[in-house]
Amino acid sequence: MGTDDRDIISEVEAVLDEFVRPYLATHGGDLKVVGVEGGVIFFQLMGRCVGCAAADQTSEELINRQLVERVPGIKKAVLANGISPEMLEQTLALLRAHPSF
Repeated sequence: MGTDDRDIISEVEAVLDEFVRPYLATHGGDLKVVGVEGGVIFFQLMGRCVGCAAADQTSEELINRQLVERVPGIKKAVLANGISPEMLEQTLALLRAHPSF
């Protein structure tokens, strides 16, 4: 990751901390930036936001709008599908704690 990408991610994180994460936290959720490429930020939802039926709407209306409007150079924010490492570890811990699964 180049210096420009690190600078953009730093700006993105500041906007997320101020305008997005507080809202997600009220629903027991959060998000994690997983990459940036050509002005596109890729992120994963975490906590109770994972698998939420409103995730696409939240991504489009809240996250994308805030980042595009507030961070120069950001063209779009995209929800990266897949399982986050944190979610995988939580699932494995649950399975280990209950060997009858």
